[in-house]
Amino acid sequence: MPRVLPYGLWPSPLEPERMASLLRITDVQWDRSGRVLIWREERSGRGVLVAREGDGPPRDLTEIESVRARIGYGGGDFTAGDGFVIYVGEDGRLYRLPLAHGLPRPITPPFGHAASPILSPDGRWVLYVHSDGETDLLALVDAEGRCWPQKVAEGADFYMQPAWHPTRPLIAWVEWDHPNMPWDGARLCLARLEGDPPRPSSPEVIAGDATTPVFQPAFSPDGRFLSYILTDGEWDALVVMDLETGARRILVEGTTLAPPAWVQGLRVYGWSPQGDRLFYRRNENAIGSLEAVDLEGRITRLDLHPYTWFDQLAVAPDREALAMIASSPVLPPRVVTWEDGRFRVHRFASAERIPPEAFSFPQPIQWRAPDGTAVHGLYYPPASLEVTGVGLPPALISIHGGPTSQRVMSYNADAQFFATRGFAYLEVNYRGSTGYGRSYRDALKGKWGLLDVEDAVGGARALAEQGLADPRRRVIMGGSAGGYTVLNALIRHPGFFRAGICLFGVTNLFTLAAETHKFEAHYLDSLVGPLPEAAERYREWSPIFHADRIRDPVAIFQGEEDRVVPPSQAEALVEALRRRGVPHFYRLYPGEGHGWRRAETIARFYREVLEFLRQHVLFA
Repeated sequence: MPRVLPYGLWPSPLEPERMASLLRITDVQWDRSGRVLIWREERSGRGVLVAREGDGPPRDLTEIESVRARIGYGGGDFTAGDGFVIYVGEDGRLYRLPLAHGLPRPITPPFGHAASPILSPDGRWVLYVHSDGETDLLALVDAEGRCWPQKVAEGADFYMQPAWHPTRPLIAWVEWDHPNMPWDGARLCLARLEGDPPRPSSPEVIAGDATTPVFQPAFSPDGRFLSYILTDGEWDALVVMDLETGARRILVEGTTLAPPAWVQGLRVYGWSPQGDRLFYRRNENAIGSLEAVDLEGRITRLDLHPYTWFDQLAVAPDREALAMIASSPVLPPRVVTWEDGRFRVHRFASAERIPPEAFSFPQPIQWRAPDGTAVHGLYYPPASLEVTGVGLPPALISIHGGPTSQRVMSYNADAQFFATRGFAYLEVNYRGSTGYGRSYRDALKGKWGLLDVEDAVGGARALAEQGLADPRRRVIMGGSAGGYTVLNALIRHPGFFRAGICLFGVTNLFTLAAETHKFEAHYLDSLVGPLPEAAERYREWSPIFHADRIRDPVAIFQGEEDRVVPPSQAEALVEALRRRGVPHFYRLYPGEGHGWRRAETIARFYREVLEFLRQHVLFA
């Protein structure tokens, strides 16, 4: 019989140090031959490229170097050629590195930052996104780095996802302008290249506009088609365009295909080497499925068991072998390949010493918002093979960032950290989240600080009403935009939560609009309203101006080098809490930005959160 221990105090196999050891795997690609698999993983803040050829052992390609693109939130860190890789270094330059022997050497000058490099079919040229923090453009450099980079496209505020035709001098890319975010509206451009070095001639917009997002252009291997994902209405559609006739066909529709492009280099589908079908990820109710569709629109679902989510789908150039980063709620991320109906694991993000049955498996739940809208969440019950509890568990109500994001049925280390200690854990996919249709996502526009708080409180109430959690011991927790919701919930509903945990949260909308990085410089125009017209709303929903209404204990965590939400935001709030004698904990982590990367920081964070919960929730 399992032992009986108080909820929240269960012994957990996920110690803070084990949490810090979990690898963050961010991308996986094939080289041009299809024989070598290359992926990027983060080890205590350093980006490392790893390669595996055939059945050989994996080996690190980079040693002391760090592979990391820094445009916006990053992503688009490398591309693979035939016998070499092109990657973005910590200094923002592009580097060429042989797969066999040799040291990396820069091919672009030390100016600005690069992302999303893509090689021309003959391997001579590299097309990439460049930014100096103010001006973004598409640039071209020879793959040996002998010549000065040339501008290819400029004039738009942002660029992403450049693509190169396999046989003809054509390129495609996605661009968009302020005040839009890429999921609000973007343009897919196609241009012919002429000369040596090649320069674009007469680029044309072939899809998308200021209100119609477009995502991930890709040419078919036979060069006949250009494919892309279009959101023209409530749901996404996978479209193919005949490059000779201009005729377009929708192959998949009525579902969620494209994630919000918070980072460069995202991929959710890919062409088969024969160019006769496409493999793609479908997102239904936060569960990922892997499907194939042929050019007649016939869909085949592939067996993804035991995985429920995958990222960065890459198709081998010489056969129908798929590479991806796959996980499930009880399986930490893995680099896997799928071929002939079977999965093969190439890299584990953890040692996987904990059996899957020791973890909590989430249940999708819904509740009604005040206006009657069905709100979505993922509920993780307390989980242990050794102990059980009596009564109702304390609850952690987790609010994701973005706010245009989504918690899905992938491995959630935070959820497991708390659920294995006897907490109920709820991920709130509040109105504004991706994955439930465009109307659901757009509902937050002009109402950030209102609907997200309503849905956080509604989710906590739903747990209590369904007998899943103790209403006297609920904690709200979130980072970035989620931290903003945490603070507003404590302000608008004092005493409802026993405590709050805020990670690099927004406290002052005025200073956020003035100080944040370029990518989000006008994001608040849609979420709150343009200034100065919406100044009253900015003041009403900025936590710093209402900090006198916070009475519940709050823990505040901040990175010292955060460019998105600068430390001044947290420190102003901490000073207000200190003046009023509100119980609080503040930690400023040196060397960290908008999130934790260093192992020592991650372990320390979890230890300090547990101490805060013991003091203010479990033993209060």
